[in-house]
Amino acid sequence: MTNLWHDVKRKKVEEFNVIIECPKGSRIKYEVDKETGLIMFDRVLYSPMHYATDYGFVPQTLWEDGDALDVMVLGHDPVVPGCLIRCRPLAYLEMIDGGDSDIKVLAVPVTDPRFEYIKTINDVDPHLLKEIKHFFKVYKDLQEKKVEVGEWIGYDETIKATQKSFDLYDKEFPGKAE
Repeated sequence: MTNLWHDVKRKKVEEFNVIIECPKGSRIKYEVDKETGLIMFDRVLYSPMHYATDYGFVPQTLWEDGDALDVMVLGHDPVVPGCLIRCRPLAYLEMIDGGDSDIKVLAVPVTDPRFEYIKTINDVDPHLLKEIKHFFKVYKDLQEKKVEVGEWIGYDETIKATQKSFDLYDKEFPGKAE
């Protein structure tokens, strides 16, 4: 059986694979099970909110929170959990969750012509960026968990952060990535 975290290739920092966990518009938090690599039901969000984008992770990556690198994928329709999308990063949102860095990369699908014109975060609807920040600021309030949301960080730093996630994975799981 394929482990979605360890067996799916990540590709490169400028254009990587993303496995969708949570569809746009969903209140259900799915996440990859680290042991099996399957998408599992984690919880229903405690707040009456939903994901503004499809949400997932880059396979064969690791971030400072001990999870794969999180990615929000812009799209027009919800994508089913477990679907692989080839994406191009734009920026990331600084975030601290439970005391650990937990950045959220914002990306667009490479094969959707409606997003060809979006090259940087400056091309994204400013109100959508506010919605995303607001979601992450308050989505854990009813769980009484502290989340700190910072600023949007641009493309060059996003590429560096993505490379860091590759390096952290390679150090933790030597020989797994191809």
